[in-house]
Amino acid sequence: MVSDEEFEELVDAALAKIPTHITDRVRNLAVLIEDAHPNSPYTLGLYTGVPLTERTFDHAGFLPDTITIYRESLKNYCSTREELVEQIRITVLHEIGHYFGMDHEQMHRLGIA
Repeated sequence: MVSDEEFEELVDAALAKIPTHITDRVRNLAVLIEDAHPNSPYTLGLYTGVPLTERTFDHAGFLPDTITIYRESLKNYCSTREELVEQIRITVLHEIGHYFGMDHEQMHRLGIA
């Protein structure tokens, strides 16, 4: 469907489409690409960290929070390149939503669940 390099470009493109009024609030966040979640091959993406809404004044944040996008899981989930592009966009937005403390119900209302 797409090469690993092109997949990375699609993730970068999805990140670039996020409005700056949102990305300006993102701090110490790494976006990673792995083949698949080791325990759940159907997981498309995963946010790991402390959401902004749960951080306290003494949150040190020495290590970055992470968003992991699962390349092979996404490729297996989608039938066409167009579906893959759209699902990458949705997955990136969904995990950014978790970074900001949104739950699945809130993201569903916004169309990113």
